[in-house]
Amino acid sequence: MSDDDDFMQDSGDEEYDFEYEDEDEDESGDVGIENKYYNAKQMKIDNPEEAIDEFLGVPALEQDKGDWGFKGLKQAIKLEFRLGRYSDAVEHYRELLTYVKSAVTRNYSEKSINNMLDYIEKGSDEERAYQCMEEFYSLTLRSFQNTNNERLWLKTNIKLARLWLGRKEYSQLSKKVRELHRACQREDGTDDPSKGTYLLELYALEIQMYAETKNNKRLKMLYQRALRVRSAVPHPKIMGIIRECGGKMHMSEENWEEAQSDFFESFRNYDEAGSMQRIQVLKYLVLTTMLMKSDINPFDSQETKPYKNDPRISAMTDLVDAFQRDDIHDYEDILSKNPDVLADPFIAENIDEVSRNMRVRAVLKLIAPYTRFTLKFISKHIRITVPEAQDIVSFLILDKKLNAKIDQEHGTVEVESTSPSDLERLQSLQEWNASLRALWQTTLNEGEGFKDDGGQMGVHGGMRGAGGLTGGGPANQSDEPSSSSRHRRGRGAGGGRGGRGDLAGLLPERQDRGGARRRGLEAS
Repeated sequence: MSDDDDFMQDSGDEEYDFEYEDEDEDESGDVGIENKYYNAKQMKIDNPEEAIDEFLGVPALEQDKGDWGFKGLKQAIKLEFRLGRYSDAVEHYRELLTYVKSAVTRNYSEKSINNMLDYIEKGSDEERAYQCMEEFYSLTLRSFQNTNNERLWLKTNIKLARLWLGRKEYSQLSKKVRELHRACQREDGTDDPSKGTYLLELYALEIQMYAETKNNKRLKMLYQRALRVRSAVPHPKIMGIIRECGGKMHMSEENWEEAQSDFFESFRNYDEAGSMQRIQVLKYLVLTTMLMKSDINPFDSQETKPYKNDPRISAMTDLVDAFQRDDIHDYEDILSKNPDVLADPFIAENIDEVSRNMRVRAVLKLIAPYTRFTLKFISKHIRITVPEAQDIVSFLILDKKLNAKIDQEHGTVEVESTSPSDLERLQSLQEWNASLRALWQTTLNEGEGFKDDGGQMGVHGGMRGAGGLTGGGPANQSDEPSSSSRHRRGRGAGGGRGGRGDLAGLLPERQDRGGARRRGLEAS
């Protein structure tokens, strides 16, 4: 090899070695950062505290702020929040926001920040966590106020409003909602169709607030306005919330059919969104079925059928079954054995109406055979107090479902022999009976076959001529029917006892049956 060749080779090696060492240094640095990040991820479950330290060490390995440092801070913040280290989480979130202006792209930073806020929103279950969330939202809004990122601004403000709703801070919530409504309007003050999704989220927040504060007038107006929004493709959970509040609104108005329709739509939307609230709304759907006094099983539909045997709603399933079987004792046993059913304030508020309906039906069924009974008799068989029994009987009398009088001194109830409807029916029967009797008499007296001819009934003479009957035939029998047949004829043709022309004989018979009814008094 010549000197020139050696020179060229040495020069080439030197140049090659220099470039190789520079690339290797950068690549080994990236590999080291990446390895540290993924090693920390492997430690998250078993050693979260050590994982936090590892994640926080990632940004220090970068010469300039970049993706790996951003990712490391994100993971550390989530772990700190989960472990209740809220001050550390806020401090590192403040550091994370310094990356969004230059270190990472706008779309990536927006998506990451939004996911971060979603994560802490779902994991909040104590006051310190709520304070941390509020600080996160404030930092985010300050960080993005000059970036013209309206989408993230709206999303963050809606999350902040949702936080205030959960904490029942209605004054701040109302102010924030008004601000957001202005942001979703055009210059002429009308709603901006391009922001329909955000509008529905705002309506959902307001509707929940008015549902909680029992402002049904405002709730109804917003509910109807929300259903008219057509420019959005809302998340099914948002529609589930709106429909659930609508169902509760209809329940307060005792509009059971509309409530049932809204609860069904709410359940369907929650189910589509994978929200656990679908179970609670399904209970509301069962409740409205009972309030409607419907015989239709709410689990017959394709959407609800998979939940029929779900243990979380088994108590409500058993309740509606007992209700539709009209079994008051089974119904009340189910309620007493499942106190968790009443843990929901909405169910507890409305189940009393169902229980009352059950008791009213049970009382009507119990007293049907009797004309006289005691309040203690009802109390014993329905398993309610005497005052409750008196209250139900009073309701039935006022509602004209029972024609009776209460003797409060002796605690007895005397059922009137006939109700107004019975009197009308009896009068109609009497008129019908009189018409039949007149027809019967006319037929016997004026009919050609029954006229007297030579001292004998023409029909008998005809029979002799035709058949030559003697002895025990009709020709030798008396014109007067026997007592037994007379009795039968009178009842058959005249509709009364002994052929009387009215139905007065029915009343003693009703009272005779009342003998069994009167035994209700002794049953007490």
